[in-house]
Amino acid sequence: MTTQFLIGAVANTSSWSLQTATIMVTCNLLVMAIGRYAIQVRGLGPSIPLAGLKGFGLPELLATASLGHIIGAGVILGGSSVGLIN
Repeated sequence: MTTQFLIGAVANTSSWSLQTATIMVTCNLLVMAIGRYAIQVRGLGPSIPLAGLKGFGLPELLATASLGHIIGAGVILGGSSVGLIN
């Protein structure tokens, strides 16, 4: 009985499309822009020569990209459950 209930409780999510990709990229870029100024101790790891951003290295990139993916997944799942994303 519990298994049948859990199978029925699965959320209907949208398939991967240009809209979901755009949302994920936007969330990642937004978090990276915020993280660029919000991270207090920068430049402790290997640096990435990316568009002249000094002090924004590999640890900062991985941290902001991870948070961006978490926020992006939440936006995509929330938007698809409400019906905003097809």
